[in-house]
Amino acid sequence: MTGDSLHPANPAYRDLDRPPLRADALRRALVRPGEVWTGIEVVPETGSTNTELAARAQGGAASGSVLVTEHQTAGRGRRGRTFTVPPRAALTFSVLVRPESPTARFGWLPLMMGVAAVRAASFVAQVEPVLKWPNDVLAPEEDRDAPPRKLAGILSEAAFSEAGPGVVIGMGLNVSQRRDELPVEAATSLVLEGDPHGDRDPLLRAVLRAFADLYRAWEEAGGDAEASGLAEEYRRHCDTIGRRVRVSLPGDRLLEGEALGVDAEGRLQVAGPRGTESLSAGDVVHVRRG
Repeated sequence: MTGDSLHPANPAYRDLDRPPLRADALRRALVRPGEVWTGIEVVPETGSTNTELAARAQGGAASGSVLVTEHQTAGRGRRGRTFTVPPRAALTFSVLVRPESPTARFGWLPLMMGVAAVRAASFVAQVEPVLKWPNDVLAPEEDRDAPPRKLAGILSEAAFSEAGPGVVIGMGLNVSQRRDELPVEAATSLVLEGDPHGDRDPLLRAVLRAFADLYRAWEEAGGDAEASGLAEEYRRHCDTIGRRVRVSLPGDRLLEGEALGVDAEGRLQVAGPRGTESLSAGDVVHVRRG
């Protein structure tokens, strides 16, 4: 189903708490000449929106393409981790952008999606998440020492082709899962965190609008996250900063120290035994609290 099929016989409406996304309405709201988004497709099911959109990017898909699925059966996280969620319980999508900014600054794009998620969830779901560098969206915590609860994961990958450099950024945001539907104890959903509606449609619109606003400002600044304001906003929501962390690095190396901040290139700065080290997302296997 890719359109606004509202017939009562439609299987998607057998679960009224989890209505389907309305692709036609999304396109009317977000796809306009001169805007960031050039096309939005909603598919009933796919293995991974990132895998599918990256393949389309290799074939020359346009910048601003958005692929959303109602049910992702083989979602991919960093380092090849896989996960699944119940149909229509999460917001699962990927976007393709082809920035004109220098490729050295593309590392800010997944961080940008995290900021967009915070803006959208705060406005639509009345839940203000925090960000874990580099790719997780966490539930807010009244107690800073409480175990983290993961709302979303973000995955980006390069998609170079004859059409030029491109980046696919995907996110799986838990929206209406019940406790028994979550894959791990450390996960949570917006509804479990107090979202009174659990409606994915306005949430997706808000995420895409927020990302588009951030992306335009970043591009206008030549990919300079400091000049565009992206870096400051990311740091404000980044819960990793100021914590003791244990960073797993390739070659079984472990770095323990304090996360001092995120630099102008989007790298995590960690004060360890050998001084302050700046780590890019591609450098790390995993970041845990110390």
